[in-house]
Amino acid sequence: MSAAAGDVTGAAGATVSTIGAAPDDATLMLRYRKGDVRAFEMLYERHKGSLYRYLRRLCRSQEAANDLFQEVWSKVIASRERYEVRAKFTTFLFHIAHNCAIDYFRRAGRPQEKGAQDVDALADELPGPGHESPDAALSEAQLRADFKRALDELPAEQRDVFLLYEETGLGLEDIGRITGVAMETAKSRLRYALGKLRGALRQHQSPTLQSSVS
Repeated sequence: MSAAAGDVTGAAGATVSTIGAAPDDATLMLRYRKGDVRAFEMLYERHKGSLYRYLRRLCRSQEAANDLFQEVWSKVIASRERYEVRAKFTTFLFHIAHNCAIDYFRRAGRPQEKGAQDVDALADELPGPGHESPDAALSEAQLRADFKRALDELPAEQRDVFLLYEETGLGLEDIGRITGVAMETAKSRLRYALGKLRGALRQHQSPTLQSSVS
């Protein structure tokens, strides 16, 4: 086993387990800068899901998302020798992703898409109506449809901040860095996005939902 997931020998010869003490992102990237390919593989496994979902929802195109996904990681690889710990790796990664997406829309000669095709995973996190009701399945389907429609109708910059907030777990200061705006601007965009989503879903009368997007 690797040292990150196996055992090491302490100063007194005792075996000390390091399971659960995986290195953080910055440490892995610094190790990769020195040529540790396994460190890059760990970073890739850790962030590939959230990165791909972000790109897919922005682009509404699997082909474009696949291309951008490869482009982002290629840029990470190309920048490894210049990498410095100035911010969280997630901020570094999604800043690259955001810029690649903006370049994609510019090359395509059209503004950033306003839709979000693959939002099922995010919709799953939203509490649905009670399943004991005979109409529960229909109501839940309507909830999903209303959520998708509301997300689709968000202005591009609000949707971008909302997706970054959902996918990365970063704070507003970091999201502001990624999108190139002040923290207060990012906060305002997120607040407006959440307000519009909350308004669109208010008809479902779910107190839990109301608090979950506040």
